[in-house]
Amino acid sequence: MSSQECSGKVYLVGAGPGDPGLITLRAIECLQEADVVIYDRLASERLLDWAPQAEKHCVTEWGEAHAQRAPKVTELLVSLACQGKTVVRLKGGDPLVFGRGGEELLTLAEAGVPFEVVPGVTAAIAAGAYTGVPLTHRGLSSAVPLITGHQADGSPDLDWASLARFPGTLAIYMGFDRLGYIAEQLLAHGLPAETPALTVQWATTGQQRCVHTTLANLGRAVREAPLGPPAVTLIGPVVSLRDTLLWFERRPLFGRRILLTRPRGQAESLARQLERLGALVDVWPLLEIGPPPQPELVYEALRQLRRGAFDWLVFTSVNGVHATIRALDEMEADLRVLGEVKLAAIGPATAQALAQYHLRADVIPGEYRSEGLAQTLVPRVRGQRLLLLRADRGREILLELLKEVAHVEQVAVYAQREIPGIPPLVADRLRRGEYDFVPLTSSNLARIFAGRIEPAMRQHLGNRTQLVALSPVTGDTLRQLGLPVAAEATSYTMTGLVETILSLARANSPQS
Repeated sequence: MSSQECSGKVYLVGAGPGDPGLITLRAIECLQEADVVIYDRLASERLLDWAPQAEKHCVTEWGEAHAQRAPKVTELLVSLACQGKTVVRLKGGDPLVFGRGGEELLTLAEAGVPFEVVPGVTAAIAAGAYTGVPLTHRGLSSAVPLITGHQADGSPDLDWASLARFPGTLAIYMGFDRLGYIAEQLLAHGLPAETPALTVQWATTGQQRCVHTTLANLGRAVREAPLGPPAVTLIGPVVSLRDTLLWFERRPLFGRRILLTRPRGQAESLARQLERLGALVDVWPLLEIGPPPQPELVYEALRQLRRGAFDWLVFTSVNGVHATIRALDEMEADLRVLGEVKLAAIGPATAQALAQYHLRADVIPGEYRSEGLAQTLVPRVRGQRLLLLRADRGREILLELLKEVAHVEQVAVYAQREIPGIPPLVADRLRRGEYDFVPLTSSNLARIFAGRIEPAMRQHLGNRTQLVALSPVTGDTLRQLGLPVAAEATSYTMTGLVETILSLARANSPQS
């Protein structure tokens, strides 16, 4: 089949080394355009959030051995592209550096399938950067060969003599089980026994673990350490700089595992904040945000707004702001509908969402919850007309307090729907008490969380796993449900929540 007959296209995309923040902008663009994503286990599943529209397949489920998977992968790539699909083949690291991407591209070329390659940050480069090892350094390393620790059947062995004389840093991919043999060969061909060596597993993530040793001790050290694949080994004088240049493993949340339960789109920003502090983050969205249960009521309320029926428009969440703008777009209207109406936002995040649409909040309370917003508004809105746009579920306290002094109409501008079940990996980690922190950002999420967890999971709460509430209201809800609360954020924002987690981590650290 010629490329003219194949109307689809395959993007061979590097997912980077593990940290989802290290994916390239071009890779994100491809994911956003994809009809289908075919990904490897080493690619962070969080990256799939950039392709909510796409059908997804994990090739690890097609067999443990590459020989089992490869024919199925290439057959599917060709088939989907020739159905006119836009396909992203997402591979860990860089797809053309020991990622078998070249073999897949050859199959696509032979089948006449159009393709594009999007490079990724390869494991050795990332491992050096995140372990304090500059792969090149004036006077210490002038070149970096990328070496596979596994040779294809029938291939000649590596030129160990040349590698032992190499004036640079040896970067060895895979080959974890052969590191003893590799070290023996390099020693036998003249590389000094005291040459610094470093093996790193899960580089760039909070799970990063290292063995820093010498070439002579490399095989024994990795056997005795709690390490395993995927791992990269760096050998050369630059490894000695690690103690001075180490930065990632010194981050305040390094190695702490945190479970987020917010809707997926909202969890990403918080996840990135925590990951930048060194944490390992799992996302278990308990809710998803959807269209309102009665859209016609939203449209009618906005039409009344255009006719001047309201003096104030009150927002209690970021979701409410975005949902209102979407509703205006669906009505083929725009911000002129708001006219002279005043805007109230429950907190700075909601005010920031308004600012994205060039709208300035007239009121932001000092206390970022319903009671604080009511207390701020009551002296200002007596006898006036308010439109309260919010979710289809939640606390009614704001409505009740405002109705005492003003005319209030409340409309559900978006819906919150529970996502059933619990991911097996999350369930296992909760049962084993592997999460250090579970922040909960609303009473609604607290109630759903409490209803999902089993007795085997509850036994670790308050001990190994600490629950952190965004506000006293959420904290009270958790306590009423019989769950221990380690702390409540003093500032009811995501920044305040992160600061509270940092305080708990410092208090629980061995050095404190």
